[in-house]
Amino acid sequence: MARVTHSPSSRKRTKKILKRAKGFRGGRSKLHRTAAETVNRALAYSYRDRKAKKRTFRNLWVARINAACRDKGISYSNFMNKLKKGGVILDRKILADLAVRDENAFGALVDLAKG
Repeated sequence: MARVTHSPSSRKRTKKILKRAKGFRGGRSKLHRTAAETVNRALAYSYRDRKAKKRTFRNLWVARINAACRDKGISYSNFMNKLKKGGVILDRKILADLAVRDENAFGALVDLAKG
């Protein structure tokens, strides 16, 4: 019987890894073993950081809203509490965008929260 090498399937697996490793430096894009390690780590980091990105952006929005609130003379927590009690259903992303781009609209929200 002929010896089976699994050559087509193993070449396919190797090419799949090396294609994902394109752009990596040195042997990380050329050598199968190091490329496989690097690709697996990159995939793990990308999964982790898709989750972390949401936290990071929320922190950024809170910081922007807080800075804009302090300029208007109200604390962030007080502002958010009063908005919630006032029935304003705007999320932090929209509030941060208003704070940066449209100060008049944000000022109106602050007045609503103060009043």
